Amino acid sequence: MAQPLAERMRPQKLDDYIGQKHLVGEGAILRKMIDAGRISSFILWGPPGVGKTTLAQIIAHKLDTPFYTLSAVTSGVKDVRDVIEKARNNRFFNQISPILFIDEIHRFSKSQQDSLLGAVEKGVVTLIGATTENPSFEVIRPLLSRCQLYVLKSLEKEDLLELLHNAVSNDIYLKDKKIELKETDAMLRYSGGDARKLLNILELVVEADSDSDIIITDEKVVERLQQNPLAYDKDGELHYDIISAFIKSIRGSDPDGALYWLARMVEGGEDPAFIARRLVISASEDIGLANPNALLLANAAFDAVMKIGWPEGRIPLAEATVYLATSPKSNSAYEGINNALELVGQTGNLPVPLHLRNAPTKLMKQLGYGKDYKYAHSYENHFIEQQFLPDELKNNRIWYPQNNAQEIKIKDRMIELWGERFKK
Repeated sequence: MAQPLAERMRPQKLDDYIGQKHLVGEGAILRKMIDAGRISSFILWGPPGVGKTTLAQIIAHKLDTPFYTLSAVTSGVKDVRDVIEKARNNRFFNQISPILFIDEIHRFSKSQQDSLLGAVEKGVVTLIGATTENPSFEVIRPLLSRCQLYVLKSLEKEDLLELLHNAVSNDIYLKDKKIELKETDAMLRYSGGDARKLLNILELVVEADSDSDIIITDEKVVERLQQNPLAYDKDGELHYDIISAFIKSIRGSDPDGALYWLARMVEGGEDPAFIARRLVISASEDIGLANPNALLLANAAFDAVMKIGWPEGRIPLAEATVYLATSPKSNSAYEGINNALELVGQTGNLPVPLHLRNAPTKLMKQLGYGKDYKYAHSYENHFIEQQFLPDELKNNRIWYPQNNAQEIKIKDRMIELWGERFKK
């Protein structure tokens, strides 16, 4: 049985690898390490079908080192230890460490990740992990601190077109057919930047066409995919489009829309932790100070889902979804931290004013550390006006309250304390 087109077209050399120029283009960081013949452990984070597995295989081939693969879906702690033992036995003096590639590392449990730590730290293996989820949430901190993190991007239109033309011209089966890519918009749209999905769609359309001359049009692609709704996986464009629609429905205060997209995710087998995390983010970013209880409820829903699992977990998710969608909205905290980060980026490491510095030693006190600091609790209403920003920024405003009942109260309090500063 022939391999799928996506597997047949998997590049074997870095020069044939399409996309991710920021990592593997001339002079890019990963390219330099690979060309130098030595790499450190790293994690590749990006959407499906952008070349994470392919890149790991190319690196192993280029460095001529043993390459072991584990899938976090099917492997346990014993499998991890067995592979590490094999790697230890296959390591020769001065040889580059064997590479251990773990696909979907975000699905590894804490104990599985713990079992990797020693081998990664001692260089028994060089770990390359691949994940579609934010490693900050899914990878334990000790392991994350031992790995570089590289972010892969969805493939651009030019990359996808190059893939299509390469497949039509060079694939062992397709090159013998007369295939004309008359229209490609539908294939690109359905692929969502996912190379594997794009090649699956091309193969599906070609196989369905019995003509000797195959002319691919948008209409033909849409028709074929509608007849085969499961012909392309749900983990690429659909995954990201539906979570986008879900969050935008909450932000837009439409509980019906939010529940509908929640149901689509539940029915489609989405990871409940993925949904719960997005609710926590939305509670902070979109509801924020207009209703601080939203974050508490979203966190509670996250905890409940982790405790009770499916199918009952859909109920606290639905409760949080409706609560967030019907809550008043504010992104003032979100905008505030972005304003602060922009200011820090523009002004660099400004010195902390002396009166705000800690003074644990006699010398520091003599230098004026902590001098003139006023302890707020010693004053009426637990407030005394003083400067908390660096001298160069003392007149800057960063956070701006928005026009909702909760933040109007906050603004009034700030004006009562600070006067004109918060009237702007």
